[in-house]
Amino acid sequence: MDRLPSWLLNQNAAYAGRLVSDGFSAAGARGYHYRVLTSLDVDGPTTQANLGRRTGIYPSDIVATINELQANGYVMRSLDKTDKRRNLVSITPAGRKRAKELTKTVATIQDALLEPLDETERDELTRLLVKLHEHHRQGFPPLPSM
Repeated sequence: MDRLPSWLLNQNAAYAGRLVSDGFSAAGARGYHYRVLTSLDVDGPTTQANLGRRTGIYPSDIVATINELQANGYVMRSLDKTDKRRNLVSITPAGRKRAKELTKTVATIQDALLEPLDETERDELTRLLVKLHEHHRQGFPPLPSM
């Protein structure tokens, strides 16, 4: 069993999840905060709905996340000049600083997770995981007949 890829992926995902949760918690943040701040920093202001799509965060969770980040001064909402019914969410200077801090946190988490691997092995693992992810995010194929 300890050589089955599905079991190994599951075990490592659980370990990675704990590392991510503990790492962000120690930094006074959540993974959603990092995703939103990084998206806004890299891709610029956008609507709340589009931000949810860009980050893969559910609509109810994106509202709560934006509220938390706004309360801390990391993002701001403003009226969309092209459509007054919508709000645009943008990152503040404090949010850019926070995004950089959280990027360092993420790097530390990645180093802890991948500690036994050298650079080449890390690149190869990432390449293979991306390949699996791209394949499976297109939907679950039916199980083969047994």
